[in-house]
Amino acid sequence: MDEFSFAQKQRLAYIDFKLYFTGMVTRSEIVSHFELGLAAATRDLKFYKDNAPGNMAYDNVEKKYFITTQFKPIFKHDARRTLIKLANNISDGFDAIGDTSFPIESPSPLNVPDIDIIAKLSQAIINQKPISVIYTSLSSGSGARELVPHSIVDNGLRWHIRAYDRKSKSFRDFVLTRITKVTIQAQTPSPEEDKLEDHQWMRMVPLQIIPHPNNVKHPTAIKLDFGMEKGMLEVNVRAAMAGYLLRRWNVDCSESGSLSGPEYQLYLQNCQTLYGAENLAIAPGYNSK
Repeated sequence: MDEFSFAQKQRLAYIDFKLYFTGMVTRSEIVSHFELGLAAATRDLKFYKDNAPGNMAYDNVEKKYFITTQFKPIFKHDARRTLIKLANNISDGFDAIGDTSFPIESPSPLNVPDIDIIAKLSQAIINQKPISVIYTSLSSGSGARELVPHSIVDNGLRWHIRAYDRKSKSFRDFVLTRITKVTIQAQTPSPEEDKLEDHQWMRMVPLQIIPHPNNVKHPTAIKLDFGMEKGMLEVNVRAAMAGYLLRRWNVDCSESGSLSGPEYQLYLQNCQTLYGAENLAIAPGYNSK
């Protein structure tokens, strides 16, 4: 692939993607998608076939190239990233998303953060600058705050920033949709405001998650759901994010697996690993005492 230009790699990736996810590709699709001439599209198909001779076969009747049983993709298609792209109709230029309707649905978000807020936060983080914001909290309502953000986070339910809060003198989470104004400041943050000082963020917590010992009749199904090896899913997560993950997947964090109900299909086998982690009030069944 190294001898091909970036544009030609995009066209070959398009062919690869079409074959892999739709089972077929036509010369006219390549012409239409990339606004090429027929000769250029024919050349790309030949290049693809030369690189992967067993991947496709031409049908003279239907005038289409069809995937073969020997097909092996010549480009890497990450499963998680591909599903996200398909569900949201987002293309990175190395696929056929946009001109093909894929039968994939995902839950609609209840709210989406303002793009201007996201842009300002991104600028501040990349350039390592403090910000002043107008933030509305559940406990104190709207007010001005000075923050030093270091990461934008998707916790599975909503987006927030992880930032040093100069008011509380601690690192905290701030929901993006509750931020209504951002002003980037010129000064450089002090050392104690640096991400490396966010110990809850820097600390990695090993979680050992297994099928719930009491609520699951057929644990093999859960093992397949989560790709468990030897009956266990081992996940390393930031201490600052542990509570969010455990709540999102309804992981029973009680010492004896005492939570009942069909929503609790997972159990945290090593609940002691959470000791010292913050934001665990939302972890199902966890008792810090």
